[in-house]
Amino acid sequence: MKNTLFVIILLLVNSHFIFSQDLVQSGPMVGYSTMREALLWVQTTTSAEVHFEYFDKKNPNKRFKTEKYTTQSKFGFVAKLVANQIMPGKEYIYELFVNGEKIQRDYPMEFQSQTLWQWRTDPPEVNFAIGSCNYVNEARFDRPGKPYGSEFEIFESIYKKNPDFMLWLGDNTYLREPDWNSRTGILHRYTHTRSLPELQALLASTHHYAIWDDHDFGPNDADSSFWQKKATSEIFKLFWGNPNYDVIDKGGITGTFQWADLQFFLLDNRYFRTSNNNFTTEREILGRAQIDWLINALASSTAPFKFIAIGGQVISTEADYENYATFSNERQYLLDKIREARIEGVIFLDGDRHHTVLSRMQENDRVYPIYDLTCSSLTAGTNNNKEKLNTYRLEETVVGQHNFGILNVSGPRTNRVLNIKILDKDGKELWHKDIKAQDLRYKTYDK
Repeated sequence: MKNTLFVIILLLVNSHFIFSQDLVQSGPMVGYSTMREALLWVQTTTSAEVHFEYFDKKNPNKRFKTEKYTTQSKFGFVAKLVANQIMPGKEYIYELFVNGEKIQRDYPMEFQSQTLWQWRTDPPEVNFAIGSCNYVNEARFDRPGKPYGSEFEIFESIYKKNPDFMLWLGDNTYLREPDWNSRTGILHRYTHTRSLPELQALLASTHHYAIWDDHDFGPNDADSSFWQKKATSEIFKLFWGNPNYDVIDKGGITGTFQWADLQFFLLDNRYFRTSNNNFTTEREILGRAQIDWLINALASSTAPFKFIAIGGQVISTEADYENYATFSNERQYLLDKIREARIEGVIFLDGDRHHTVLSRMQENDRVYPIYDLTCSSLTAGTNNNKEKLNTYRLEETVVGQHNFGILNVSGPRTNRVLNIKILDKDGKELWHKDIKAQDLRYKTYDK
């Protein structure tokens, strides 16, 4: 009788444990990191109480807890909790608890706090991944024919490179016709994409930041007239972990973050955009308010490399698709302001095109070259466009297969070097290039 009772109790305990594991829909994911806090994210399958516990790798006996939060249907059963008892320059292991039960995973669940290097040492070496255009197939809602998404093992390759963080450059998910007309559909699409099995290990131990482009904002080529843009803004913020959004207080997702001595400017190329087919008014992609904020923020930044992330190509001369060249007046205003303010170290990062290319623009020998790195596609369909109409392209950098980028910044504070590597789905290098910060400075200064 005692043995039978013991077996029953053991079965009940195990059943409860297994049920708790099944309550996790996607994640956990690590969002932004600062010196004193980091964001932890998870999505459950139904309403559940969630919290995280974490500890310094070198001091596992001192444990900390986040607040508890009960996930809700109207917010996609998403929990975003802050680990706010961390110290600079530490590596932490964290644990996820759902309804009081610890969730087990067969891959590391870790995050790091940023290093306090200022006035002490040279800035640390930084490794980060970039990519765009992630299409996860769902046959019942996809167009008939050959699936558009493939080679999802690319996320396992990115994970193996162990970047400090990943910057997603738009089209991170693809809203379909059944999705973008309702909040229910938008939540479903973001949930479906985030639940991809091959993605989970990367989410759990790499910090993530993101911008959007048309497909995670709304329909193909969507613009400011999209009637659901407030809903997609809300849901984008639910599913991503940037430290700030809408820094210009006009809607959308514009923001910025720092990592070591680098600064990233996250632009919104959809919320304020004029329709591609509307030529009756002043045409804009970013809008004057967002550009003026950007110029001011760039002018305030002391970063040797100032990375501007935007959903589409900026300096390409190919006035086709949705390139900035098709909005020539506003693009010229943006580039003129960068030059007029004598801002140094600018590099554009973007996606959209379903191929990768590095472009280099230098108007004369008195100004430094501005680079534009287009990195696409992660899993969505690719093309072999050679960018023949883009006079700034570096031909040897055109890639027409699934790929991602690993960017490394190293060297002493006064001589930082950016190394760009583009790798295929298996993590094999396709090309690399070094750019010195000192080469992105003005040679003379006319007072």
